[in-house]
Amino acid sequence: MRQATYGEVFAVREFRVLFGSFALLVAGDSIKMLALSVLVYARTGSAGLSAAAYMAGWLPYVFGGMFLLSLADRLPPRGLMIIGELVRVAVCLLLAYAGLPVWAMLALVLVTGLFAPVFGAARTALLPEVLPGDAFVLGRSLLGVTSASAQIAGLAAGGAFLAAAGPHGALAVTAALSAVAAAVLRLGLPPRPARARRDTDGLGPGEEHRAGRDGGGAGPQAGLRAGRDARVRRGAVAETVAVNRRLLADRRVRGLLLAGWLPSVCLAGAEAMIVPYLGGQGQAGAVLAAAACGMAAGEFAVGRFAAPGLRERLSLPLAVLLGLPWLAFVLAPGAGWAAVLAALAAAGLAYQLGLQRRFVDAVPEEVRGQAFGLQSAGVMTGQAVGAALIGALSELVTPRYALVAAGAAGVLTALALARHLRPDPEPAIRR
Repeated sequence: MRQATYGEVFAVREFRVLFGSFALLVAGDSIKMLALSVLVYARTGSAGLSAAAYMAGWLPYVFGGMFLLSLADRLPPRGLMIIGELVRVAVCLLLAYAGLPVWAMLALVLVTGLFAPVFGAARTALLPEVLPGDAFVLGRSLLGVTSASAQIAGLAAGGAFLAAAGPHGALAVTAALSAVAAAVLRLGLPPRPARARRDTDGLGPGEEHRAGRDGGGAGPQAGLRAGRDARVRRGAVAETVAVNRRLLADRRVRGLLLAGWLPSVCLAGAEAMIVPYLGGQGQAGAVLAAAACGMAAGEFAVGRFAAPGLRERLSLPLAVLLGLPWLAFVLAPGAGWAAVLAALAAAGLAYQLGLQRRFVDAVPEEVRGQAFGLQSAGVMTGQAVGAALIGALSELVTPRYALVAAGAAGVLTALALARHLRPDPEPAIRR
């Protein structure tokens, strides 16, 4: 496969539209959750409710991922992404100006958040259609870099808006960013039909060789293809559950999903211990910012300088790198070295780039949106579970040793998943 360049990726107009709207989305969400947390704390004085408000936008991913993801393939992607932005506009304006009680604000964020994985899946599944071949992997790399950068920028801008206009003004700014993103998507993307309703008389892209490999189409992939018409007739919840089951029943897809989910669980658990490890000092923010910078640098370097084959071979060592630096916390490093170690560990997240092409090849095109949504929902859920598990461990041991345990778990998890993290062997050539 020929290695693509970032210049070629940015030359695609549709990708520029997706890229710009994604940057607005991430920055806006960072501002929104920070402003909501401050608003709840100002009203209640409760640190627990304030923390719950900050996490409320992420919690629904597990339920949306389990029951609603089929909408990403049943509805046209441009319209779905625009609806997502307009929902954010309405939510932010209601939070800012409707005078809702705290319980109603949290319920509003939780209920509307159920659809967040659907909107995100529509965007991710569109990438292979506008960026073929290796360009898709570079596109994912750029979105990873943008996610880290926009989070940092969003939090910094959110602090500035909070100081200048208070939480209500910051929420209004977020609504404006989402409105701009909706306009960018509407004007910049051409309409495309829903994947589940496209012409399905033949096999989709990349499926012919899989059918032959699977022995005439038998197995989970054939079951996915044979149920196309039934999926269109089924309700969204029933379809989501059925396709999730079939995706997880496919050994190759299941292995790639686990390889994308589990190593990041351990990283999230380690990062959750940074604040208690440093005693709640302001230095924790600098360490977490260093981790975000390390993630962005790793994504950029692997995407830009590694050829496609090397990128896939790097998945295993980079996944091991996610856990390895945390073992050094047994030496009780100060904030400076903690920042260096956190940046090194987060750079290992670039291991996921080596899985992207294989994942696209492994799933049928007409359920690609749901497959990518399931992948993202699993990552989000795993991060919450990892933080909770390592947090519970820190009640039994010191945060320092909880960090070391998270690192050890990360290394062992990567090694246990080695078979799925390594690239597929090249087929033997018959002589």
